[in-house]
Amino acid sequence: MLDTFYREFGYGYVPQWHGDVMDIEGTYLDDPRHLLLVAVRDGEVVATTGVRSAGPAHPPHPRHLAERYPSGTTAQLVRVYVHPDHRRRGLARTLVDTACDFIAATPGYERIYLHTNVDVEGAEAFWRGLAKEIFDARTTGEHGPGVATVHFEIPVPVGR
Repeated sequence: MLDTFYREFGYGYVPQWHGDVMDIEGTYLDDPRHLLLVAVRDGEVVATTGVRSAGPAHPPHPRHLAERYPSGTTAQLVRVYVHPDHRRRGLARTLVDTACDFIAATPGYERIYLHTNVDVEGAEAFWRGLAKEIFDARTTGEHGPGVATVHFEIPVPVGR
């Protein structure tokens, strides 16, 4: 995940955005409503996907999104990263599908929310194939220059 912040995003670790990465156990393993999926090949982590029971924070995200996706009833997909050498092999789709199944089986979740930096190669096309755009924040600069954020929602799976 840290590699993604530095290599893909180009801005590195930002404590107010990436605290979960420094406390994986407390964030993902100690909370039964949270999940961290990791794909490993030849001993190397090549993909991740996380679920947290938190909506988007305001700020930096717009207030209307924080109100639409309240913490507790919103499952937020986070850290959906695939190393560039392992893309286009179905890893992200498999991890996201598994995370959505987990969300559907976890009591209390009503919505699945995510946001992504569409400047990452393939990210926008991937999410547009799975999710509905809720808000395009590219013109707002909510994360500062060079971060092209788009917010999405995925229906909670039923009977999968």
